[in-house]
Amino acid sequence: MPTFIAHRLSSTVNVVFPDKIDISRANVTFYKATPIGYTSTVIPRNNIASVSIQSKLLFADVVLETLGGKRVEANGFKKEDGRRILDLLT
Repeated sequence: MPTFIAHRLSSTVNVVFPDKIDISRANVTFYKATPIGYTSTVIPRNNIASVSIQSKLLFADVVLETLGGKRVEANGFKKEDGRRILDLLT
């Protein structure tokens, strides 16, 4: 399944370490940039309560909410990638 990488020009944080979302049959893995690499969050697909896109002028943010109430926000994806993530997860 696909991996989506945020656009480097979408924010100052994404320039060096862009956010990533990796979608597999069983899990969605979210990689959030830190100054020295990434932190990762693995969410089983059957635990995803909702997926939404917050469109900006040029880019889109993807918001995942789990059944347990955890909210994960990935910033700076191309709008077409955001729509594709939404289609794959809904």
